[in-house]
Amino acid sequence: MYTLKTVEDIEECACIWKKYWDASSIFDLWEVRKCFAESFDRHNNFIVLENDNEVQGVLPLSWMEESKFYSFFPGESWHGKTWLEQNKVYANDNNVFQILLDNTPGPVHMRYLCANSLYFNDSLRVDETNYHLYPGEFNYSFDEYMQKFSSKSRKNLSKEVANFYESGATIRYNELKDLDSLFQMNLSAFGDQSYFNDKRFFKSFEMLIKWLWDNKMLRVTTVMIGDKIAAVDIGTVYGSEYVVLAGGTNPEFQGIAKLINFHHIKWACENKFDKIDFLCGDFGWKERFHLTSKPLYEIKLISSQESTITESGKVSTGTYGC
Repeated sequence: MYTLKTVEDIEECACIWKKYWDASSIFDLWEVRKCFAESFDRHNNFIVLENDNEVQGVLPLSWMEESKFYSFFPGESWHGKTWLEQNKVYANDNNVFQILLDNTPGPVHMRYLCANSLYFNDSLRVDETNYHLYPGEFNYSFDEYMQKFSSKSRKNLSKEVANFYESGATIRYNELKDLDSLFQMNLSAFGDQSYFNDKRFFKSFEMLIKWLWDNKMLRVTTVMIGDKIAAVDIGTVYGSEYVVLAGGTNPEFQGIAKLINFHHIKWACENKFDKIDFLCGDFGWKERFHLTSKPLYEIKLISSQESTITESGKVSTGTYGC
């Protein structure tokens, strides 16, 4: 008989997450999620489905009071939208997946869901596109990667980047003081549209940076031209994957983003990373840079459904002991 239980205590939620989520991505790590959970301090509701005391599925939700719906844990938000990607639902089969969806405690809008954790139904639709690159596909050779561009584009891009280096562009790494410039440039460029304009998100990101730094997973890349900071990006190395998390550019140096993005790709090739993740959003360059695209999905349920009754029995509620 299926038994549906809800968990609200953050320590119990942590225990469930660590036990059932395969940490294949940096975003799967509880410690990463915790940085945002602590800053946003949402009411959490982990729905746990058991059958004969064996966990069959978990749907981790957080209530977003300002939006009046449940989102995927931890409910970090900016203009009503969440940021963390590669969200995964834990479900053993389609029946379990459907039961979890049918028993949400209220309206739900979950974004950036990975296809490999989902069973497709009418509730599921494409959300945004993730962009990444697999260096092994071009033998970890930056020169071979550049062959993806037409000869004209390759010539123009190479010339544009070369001009910056001829103007004295240099690159330095892991200067934490440069992060102030990153935040300032990002806020100047996007204003109230910047994630960092939200104090809760900014605090979360500061906590994330500290955790990554303490665990030797942070990579700060800064482009200098003379004594001026031209661009700063924050990235993280997780296993054989390099993820570019955020960045900012100085508007005085138009086109400098091309230099730093090519640098990420070249560095990943030299270090033979399996994957470079540039996250969602094209921002006018990712398609042109021949990155591989992958859809992420969303589930939007206007109201919760009636409790499901299956051949195995009724779904009941209870508490979870971790």
